[in-house]
Parts: sequence; C-alpha cells; structure tokens
Amino acid sequence: MTLPHIEHGLRPEHREDAALLFWDAFKGKLGPVMRPEGRAIGYLSKNIDAGHAISAVSGAGALLGVVGYKTGQGGFVGGGLREFCSAYGWFGGLWRGLVLSTLDRPLEPGTLLMDGIFVAQAARGQGVGTVLLDAVKSRARQLGCSTVRLDVIDTNPRARALYERQGFVAVEITETGLFRHVFGFRSSTRMACAL
Repeated sequence: MTLPHIEHGLRPEHREDAALLFWDAFKGKLGPVMRPEGRAIGYLSKNIDAGHAISAVSGAGALLGVVGYKTGQGGFVGGGLREFCSAYGWFGGLWRGLVLSTLDRPLEPGTLLMDGIFVAQAARGQGVGTVLLDAVKSRARQLGCSTVRLDVIDTNPRARALYERQGFVAVEITETGLFRHVFGFRSSTRMACAL
C-alpha cells in the first residue's frame, strides 16, 4: 500500500464513514453509555467537527483513518447536553452527558490534546496510524504548541506501543474507580510527546 494522502479536515462525503470508524474504534469504551448503536452513530455524525480533524485518504478517495484533536475552539466530537438530549431524549441525554463528562480532559497551555485516532480495519498495520500521528504533531507545531498529549486506556496495549514508538511517554495514570464497570477499563494513561 502506498502512503495515504493527508488532508486537514474531513470531506463532507466522509462524515458518515468517520462516525462509523469512530464507533468501531471506541464502542468498547463508549458503548455502555452511548448505545443503542444507531443513535450513537447518528449523534456522532451530527456532532463531528471537521475543523478539528486530520484525514488519511487513499488514492481512490476512500477514508482510511482520522486523528481528531481538541483546542480552545472545540474538539473533534463536539456537542453538549442539548445535542445528547436531541439524540437520546431529555432523560437519556442527561445521564449520558453527565457520565461522559467524567472522561473530559482539560486543555493545558501550549498543548494539543488528541481527541481520538482510528484507522479503517482494512488499512490497519500499514502505517496509517504513524502517518496520522506525524500529521497531528505537525499541526500542533503550526498552532504554536510544544506538546501533544493523549490518553490511552489499559485495555489497548497495541495503541500504547504505537504511541511509545512515536516518542510519547507516560506522564500519569488515572484509575477509573467504580466507573470501570461502566466503561470497561480500569485506568487510562496520560501520555505526552514533546515537539
């Protein structure tokens, strides 16, 4: 496979694909809160912010992967309580919004916060993730940031190994406590890469 073309943003025709790929990558973590699947994908499709995405696209124009990021102007998956209530009803939206807010990560000055990275199943193991990580580091430099930060859960050692190969180091481990029963993981590791 040749290396993908990197694009800042997300093509309109890739919006649904991005929502499906995001769900595929994160349903193990977010599924217990965001199910049923149809509503979750609908919510994601409506609330993806293409301005906070970097896409990997094949020569034929297929979406191979995306890295989302968060700045003071927003994040890859936007939306708030109003949008949750629109997708799930007022009660369903309220409790989902409150539970998911426990995963929210604060921004730090001079740091670009990754807001998810995912690669299509058929493109995995072909360097797409590495190319996306290089692109997000480049974007961070363009924005004047000196660090890229991300969080990786304990049940995803493959992703952590990729991040370590790309120069990310563990900074802090956060235990989920009782929320481990909701999200299905015991801890997340904050990792950072100095630029």
